[in-house]
Amino acid sequence: MILSQLKILRSHGRQSIKDLSRAEVPAPFRGRPEITAVDTGLARDIETVCPSGAFRAEPLSIDLGRCAFCGECAAMSRGGIRFTADHRMASNVRENLVVRPGMREIVFDRDAVRDDICSRYRRALRLREVSAGGDNSTEMELNASMNVNFDFGRYGVEFTASPRHADGLVVSGPVTANMHTALDICYCSVAEPKIVIAAGYDAISGGIFSGSPALERSFFDNVRTDLYLPGNPVHPMTFIDGVMKLLRRKW
Repeated sequence: MILSQLKILRSHGRQSIKDLSRAEVPAPFRGRPEITAVDTGLARDIETVCPSGAFRAEPLSIDLGRCAFCGECAAMSRGGIRFTADHRMASNVRENLVVRPGMREIVFDRDAVRDDICSRYRRALRLREVSAGGDNSTEMELNASMNVNFDFGRYGVEFTASPRHADGLVVSGPVTANMHTALDICYCSVAEPKIVIAAGYDAISGGIFSGSPALERSFFDNVRTDLYLPGNPVHPMTFIDGVMKLLRRKW
């Protein structure tokens, strides 16, 4: 029985990515955008089309914390904007998510990482997912980070069902009014020191729902966000890359 099972495992071969720190996401994945030059008049037209207000003509920029990654700006830019396949878009500083002409990477500020995060959670981290009014697309991608292909659990990072067993929260969705109290209760149930991760453009800024009376986003005004994960939805490798940087296991 054991020999037959070993033969089956051998026939399957290695299904997981061997080294997640070196993994690349192939096209047509739409990742970090690059801006070269866009005519001012055209840029203003693009700004009016952008569904989430991520694109700004003056100064010329794309806020990945608001970007829906729809690709309309690139389609209209006549070659002045392109979306690369770079998944390394996570940052621990909100302002660093704003892409400007000439930028070739999203900066992650090592000095801004809390010391207690690395000292306590470097080898083992348990996170609780909270869908605060989202469409479950980001949750599906976060769950995929634990599947046989990515197997993020081998690095000691896993999701848990209870906030009382968690070291931090991963919040997705724009935070609707009816989820505000539940999110607060969940946050208070996590022991100190706790980590807060905003996953997806709707969690970071409200996305296309920003300004809606159906939202109650004071949660993010009252707590410190340790990691921002752009995307719509967040790719598993964006999540993995961001968490590994937060734990100072990758630079």
